Amino acid sequence: MIETNDLAVLLETLCPMFVLVNEEGRITCIGPTLQKLRPDQPMAGKCFLDVFELLRPRSVTTIAGLMSLAGGKLHLKFHDAPRTALKGLIAPLPHGKGAVINLSFGISILDAVRDYALTSADFSGTDLAIELLYLVEAKSAAMEASRSLNLRLQGAMLAAEEQAFTDILTGLKNRRAMDVFLGHLVTGNSPFALMHLDLDFFKSVNDRYGHAAGDYVLQQAARIMVEETRGDDTVARIGGDEFVIIFKDLSDEAVLSAVAERLIDRLKTPMVFEGNRCRISASIGTALSTQFSRPDPAKVLHAADMALYEAKRKGRSCHCLFSALEGSGQERTAPATSSE
Repeated sequence: MIETNDLAVLLETLCPMFVLVNEEGRITCIGPTLQKLRPDQPMAGKCFLDVFELLRPRSVTTIAGLMSLAGGKLHLKFHDAPRTALKGLIAPLPHGKGAVINLSFGISILDAVRDYALTSADFSGTDLAIELLYLVEAKSAAMEASRSLNLRLQGAMLAAEEQAFTDILTGLKNRRAMDVFLGHLVTGNSPFALMHLDLDFFKSVNDRYGHAAGDYVLQQAARIMVEETRGDDTVARIGGDEFVIIFKDLSDEAVLSAVAERLIDRLKTPMVFEGNRCRISASIGTALSTQFSRPDPAKVLHAADMALYEAKRKGRSCHCLFSALEGSGQERTAPATSSE
């Protein structure tokens, strides 16, 4: 006949979530995995029904009733939190010396693994839970790999999109980005001002000092435009020495004229490149979306172009604001600010 101690050692190997109770229903020995669920609360010596709440069969409320369930299946929970759900099978010992109750987590195994940091070492080698844990770990690894890949792809897409909308030389938005942004403004019925700026005498810088000097001038001009505009404004390089500045929710002509005047004043200051003083100026034309009953990006840009050409006709280094003659259906441009 197997002694109680020998039985406990055997059970620890075969079913590490066993409970060994005596004929009075007191716990005499408990499996290491089960004790791991309550590491600071030794269960040995306690009454089984004081540690576990028997949910089914509901008719059993006493130790005698529990002992009568030879081969019966149990559904139970811990009395204290966390109230992990367990399943059990009871096997009475010979001569009424108590019983072995083997417990398992059932469908709550994933919660248990998470709550108690269990590993495969906490289960019997033949327990199907091991296979489930392997599957869960494999799924978690696959999901993490998929998430990581998606993040990299998303980052690559954002980088490619940003590159597609960025002028490489100046770091400003490019023509494509301008078109997209204008489309969003029109779709959202947001008022805006569009300023078209052209660098005067830029070709002479390229001709006299080379393209490296020209690139430097473009980069410095871009920096000045960013500095003289708001963080929400969009500055785009749309051609060799042509730039567009879009001012969302701004239609104050005085404010726009002041911005244009500052730009003209700063851009006419010589830019020194390798000891050479590169001199340029800026001609600017501005149009407002509110000047059109139905704003259209192409029409607003065309109106700003007309104002820009008027600024150049007036001697360059000045700013003109587009306006429409009421009732005539004709368009004209009016000078707004002149620096020279």
